[in-house]
Amino acid sequence: MYLHIGNDYSVLTRDIVGIFDIENTSVSKSTKEFLANAQRLKRVVYTTYDMPKSFIVCLDKTLTERVYISQLSCATLRKRISNKLF
Repeated sequence: MYLHIGNDYSVLTRDIVGIFDIENTSVSKSTKEFLANAQRLKRVVYTTYDMPKSFIVCLDKTLTERVYISQLSCATLRKRISNKLF
């Protein structure tokens, strides 16, 4: 099952490790370092150039990590996942 995360981007729900609010979590030093490291390794995908509201961490079957920056809120993404489950 796929989750639409903004614009033309969708990810497999089984690959999602977590969905995080970018405003609340990016104040933490460890989160800043995580995002900076992902950026340095070119593993960040921007789904929009609008103001980001969340980031989605995915790990595919080859254990390659991707971080998707989305303009959709965590609540919207959570609703989309629960609507697909039921």
